[in-house]
Amino acid sequence: MFQLVSKASANARVDILSGLTVALALVPEAVAFAFVAGVHPLVGLYAAFMVGLITACLGGRPGMISGATGALAVVMVTLVADHGVEYLFATVVLMGIIQIIAGALHLGKFIRLVPYPVMLGFVNGLAIVIFLAQMGQFKVEDASGSQQWMTGEPLYLMLGLVALTMAIIKYLPKFTNLIPAPLAAIVVISVIAIAFGLDTRTVGDMAHIAGGLPEFHIPAVPLTLETLWIILPYSIILAAIGLIESLLTLTLVAELTETHGRASKECMAQGTANVVTGFFGGMGGCAMIGQSMINVNSGGRGRLAGIAAALFLLSFILFASPLIEQIPLAALVGVMFMVVVGTFEWSSFRILNKIPRTDAFVLILVSGVTVASDLAIAVVVGVIVSALAFAWKAAKRIDVTTKMLPNGSKVYQLHGPLFFGSIASFKELFDPKNDPDDVVIDFVESRVWDHSGLEAIDSLAERYLKAGKQLHLRHLSPDCTRLLEKASGMVEINVIEDPMYGLVVDYPEEIMQKKDQPKPDTA
Repeated sequence: MFQLVSKASANARVDILSGLTVALALVPEAVAFAFVAGVHPLVGLYAAFMVGLITACLGGRPGMISGATGALAVVMVTLVADHGVEYLFATVVLMGIIQIIAGALHLGKFIRLVPYPVMLGFVNGLAIVIFLAQMGQFKVEDASGSQQWMTGEPLYLMLGLVALTMAIIKYLPKFTNLIPAPLAAIVVISVIAIAFGLDTRTVGDMAHIAGGLPEFHIPAVPLTLETLWIILPYSIILAAIGLIESLLTLTLVAELTETHGRASKECMAQGTANVVTGFFGGMGGCAMIGQSMINVNSGGRGRLAGIAAALFLLSFILFASPLIEQIPLAALVGVMFMVVVGTFEWSSFRILNKIPRTDAFVLILVSGVTVASDLAIAVVVGVIVSALAFAWKAAKRIDVTTKMLPNGSKVYQLHGPLFFGSIASFKELFDPKNDPDDVVIDFVESRVWDHSGLEAIDSLAERYLKAGKQLHLRHLSPDCTRLLEKASGMVEINVIEDPMYGLVVDYPEEIMQKKDQPKPDTA
């Protein structure tokens, strides 16, 4: 059900003020990302407005903020440079369609496979990326047109305003919560800069943000297969990056607010937003962890916060651009620095020597790859390394205990999972040459996980066959039995039905009881 204001806050005023704070922080970010992608600033601002509004209304995580992001912008650079902005709009539309399909197929649920060390690495890496992105505000253009670091009085003034902004955000909540601290800091710094005529860079120095309403526009590209092959690779990459960043941000915000998000619904909302954005001249977008953190820390919990942020942003474009352009960049940099401080998991330093080395390595690896490359690659690398580490640990868990029965049979009690990583150890546990004529493998404490496990059983059965001995499988679980039945055409030995190898499958008692039950008369 659509819920405009969160029950947790039940306060429209907090959501609206939080939305205003987010909107102010969105302006320089959207403009900067538009420059990165090589498009007009309004293309980034329109994307922030439309993606933010639609995901706020339809998304799976109320209170989460979406808009134009740097992770997507860096992928768009080559496309815009080689083919132009119209191809970008077509790419964004196809990107949205792919995300809608992902939502319809409920692919968002696989975000649960992302291990916690990867989440920590994602958070820390993005905090570092946000911090580094603010460093560009400490550079000025010299007479030759190149960017140089600030020095002298301009630098000291910038640092002083940034520090004052951070101090207001940190200490104001100790006195009052009537107004979000980031919003108060932006207002105070703006008033100080205007009243004293301080010579500091403002939003207007980046770009003029005045414009009209976004207009419907079908991307002016040829509707041919050639166009599809140009935009399809970019669309797939953008869709993947957008969904990964959105779903990880959803998980993070859900943990911070102790609520639950809906991954598939968020995929659908992100896709819908990007389709619409592509048809209205926007550069597309996804969830923004920095602005989401600003919203959460300012008290925004309901959908109204995101809606208010989008509408405030649109009002800036239409009516208030001269006023917004006077806001010192130092105030917005200070807000983002506080986001960095609040986002970075400082506790990860304390736990590095207390958690398994593999998890510590994954945490550092994901953080580093996020900074050096991009979020999607970092998460994929982290998941793969974690999966391989898990497989290695599970592979070392397989072993057996043996005992002899009064009738001369030997029983191997198998412990641990049988899968591709453990088959080498599995094969070394048995001695067909020296075993008695009748051997039992008891799977009561083991499971067959994959085809490699089936092949291992198949190979073991052949070894016992060649030795002229009989092998029994006992206590196979129902899921293992079904796996063996499905694979009957994939292995040389049919371990369920083929008697020529002398292989017998002893089903659990409950399965045998079901088999012995008379079938209903359907005639």
